[in-house]
Amino acid sequence: MSTSESAPAQSGSLLQILGVSFGIAGAVGGTIGAGILRTPGLVAEQLGSAPLIVAAWVAGALYALLGAFAVAELSTSMPRAGGWTVYARRALGDQAGFSVGWIDWVGHCAGLAWVAVTIGDYTIGLLPALPVGSKVVALLVLLAFALIQQLGLEAGSLSQKILSLGKAIAFLGLITACFLHPPVRELAGLSEPLLEAAAPADPLAAGGISLGIGAVFAMQAVITTYDGWHSPIYFAEEFAEPSKDLPRSLVGGVLSVAGLYLLVNLALLRLLPVSRIAGSVLPLADAAEVIFGSWSSQLIVVLALISSFGLVNAVVMGAPRILYGLSRDGLFLPQFSAVSAGGTPVLALVLTASTAGLLVAFGDFTILLGIASFLYVLLYLSGITSLLLLRWREPGLERPFRDPGYPISALIVWLGSLAFLIAAIRNDTANSAAALGLILLSLPLHQMTRRLAPSPEA
Repeated sequence: MSTSESAPAQSGSLLQILGVSFGIAGAVGGTIGAGILRTPGLVAEQLGSAPLIVAAWVAGALYALLGAFAVAELSTSMPRAGGWTVYARRALGDQAGFSVGWIDWVGHCAGLAWVAVTIGDYTIGLLPALPVGSKVVALLVLLAFALIQQLGLEAGSLSQKILSLGKAIAFLGLITACFLHPPVRELAGLSEPLLEAAAPADPLAAGGISLGIGAVFAMQAVITTYDGWHSPIYFAEEFAEPSKDLPRSLVGGVLSVAGLYLLVNLALLRLLPVSRIAGSVLPLADAAEVIFGSWSSQLIVVLALISSFGLVNAVVMGAPRILYGLSRDGLFLPQFSAVSAGGTPVLALVLTASTAGLLVAFGDFTILLGIASFLYVLLYLSGITSLLLLRWREPGLERPFRDPGYPISALIVWLGSLAFLIAAIRNDTANSAAALGLILLSLPLHQMTRRLAPSPEA
C-alpha cells in the first residue's frame, strides 16, 4: 500500500486514498473468476493445437492491453467516478451518458447475481449438510459483501487486495503442481466419464474454413474471459494520483491477468494431452484429478469459490460508483450521490445489492448472461468511440497519459468490438434483441430522471 492510501479526506465525499496496489487488485479481482476453469477446454476444442492455443491467449492479452491503453487515456483525461458513462457523456451528450451508465449498471447487477448463485451452488456442493438452499447462500453472500462496503472504502480496498492475493496464490499453487507432476501421455488412469469425452474433432485436420470458424469462437471465449480488466476506471476519482495510478493499474492489471492465464494454459498443456484438454468441461479439474486424486473435486470447488469471492467484492464496489456518477452529474436521482463518511455511495450500494438480490431470487440466468455479454461489448465500443471523437473534437483536452498506439490500436479495438457485436446479434438474436430493448428503455428513463434531477455539471 502506498503512503497516500492512508490520507484523510472530507467526510461525506469520495476519498482520494487508493493507489496502484488496489488498482491491480481490482483489475485481477474483476477479471479472474470461475471462467478460467472452463475456457481452456473450449479454446482447445476449437483450435486443437498447443501453439494455436497459446497464440489465442496471447492475442487476447494484446487485445486487452490495447484497450487498456485507450481507456487509460480516457480515465486520466476525465478522472471521475462512474466509468464508461463519463466518457460517453463528454463525447456524445447526456442521453448517451445516461444510456451507457444504465446498461453498465444493469450488466453489473446481472453478472453479480450470476456469480452469487454460482457461489451458492458451489457451497452446497462442498457442504451438502447446510440447512439452506443455494439461493439463500447467494443472498447471504451479497449481504456480507454489501456490509463490508458499508464499512467504507478502506475496508473495501483491503478486502479486495486480500481476496485477489488469495486468488493468485491458489492458482499459482495449482499451476506449480502441474509443472512438478510428470506429464500424462496416455489417457489410462483417468475416470470413465473423462475417457468418454476424450476424442473431439480435430480442427486442423478439418481444413482452413473449419479452423477459421474455430478461431473466431475461440477468440470470443478468450476475450470474454479477459473481461473485467477495466475495473479501476470506476474508482478514477478515488485514486490519490490518478494521472499515474490509473495507467499503471490498467496496464499492470492486464499484464497480471495475462501472465496467470498463460501459465494456466502452459501448465495444462505440459500435464495433459491436447485431446484431453479439448474434451474436458473443466480441464483444471482433470489436472487436479491427475495430481491429487480423490481430493480433486473439493480442491476445484474451493478454487472456484476463492475466484468468485474476489469477483463479487469487485462488482459490489464498482457498480454503486456508476449510479453515483450518474447522480452527481445530474443524470439520475440526486439522492444517489450521497456518500458516507467512509467514502461509500450508500443508497447506490443498497439499490445495487437489492437489485442483484431480486435477480438471484427470480432471474433466468441463461437470459441474463446472454444480455449482459451483449451489453459489455457495447460498453467497449462506446468507450473507443468516445476516445476517437474526443481526439478529433477536443485536441486541447489535457491528457496526462496518451495512448501510445493511437489511432491504430484504438481502431483495432473498435473493429474487434464491432465484430463481436455483429457475431452476438447473429448467433444470439433473442438475447441481443432483449439487450437492445433495455437500451431503448433508457430513453424514457432518462426523460423521467431529468425532471427530478438538477442540471448536469459541466
